Amino acid sequence: MELSDKLFYGLLAAGSLGALALCTLMGGAGGAAFALFAILVLAGSLLCIWERSVVRSAFCLIGTFGGTAGLFLLLGSDFLAMSQILIYVGGILALILFGVMLSPPDLTERKLPRVLSGLVAVGAGVAFVAAKVASTVNWVQAAELAEPEHATERIGVGFLAYDQYAIAFELAAIVLTVALVAAVYVARRRKIDLQDEGAQG
Repeated sequence: MELSDKLFYGLLAAGSLGALALCTLMGGAGGAAFALFAILVLAGSLLCIWERSVVRSAFCLIGTFGGTAGLFLLLGSDFLAMSQILIYVGGILALILFGVMLSPPDLTERKLPRVLSGLVAVGAGVAFVAAKVASTVNWVQAAELAEPEHATERIGVGFLAYDQYAIAFELAAIVLTVALVAAVYVARRRKIDLQDEGAQG
């Protein structure tokens, strides 16, 4: 293992344990659950970027999606949590995995300056969105919020009813299928086609 890998994993583990301990002290069991899911999201996304192996990156992405589903559960959105698991872990991740596996590997793609510049760009975007949200949202205390309503049954009926969202749901499935076929076609193009494009350029 390289020195940069040891440093990265060490800092990530120390930060995760510190955040878990702090949230547990401040919020008890609820704070610990929030910290666990947040660590899964953040650490999984960072590891997904850092890892060279496609399989390990995919497993890290599973942790990110699972942590997002856990955060939805903490917010009382059981439908979004299950949709996150079924669609992203069961579907989108499989599409990404097949698309990456069908593409030629580039072992020199991951470089520390490139990863750091990406993190800075993403961090700046998150900070901008957070500042906008903080300036526009009407913040209230948790005790003032109403109890979350479980709308899973109502949403399921809406997806299956012909006069609500059934047609849009089927059209979205067709679009995703076309996107998958196009991705496989692009990834499996013959070398002679790429050489011809390079010669023309």
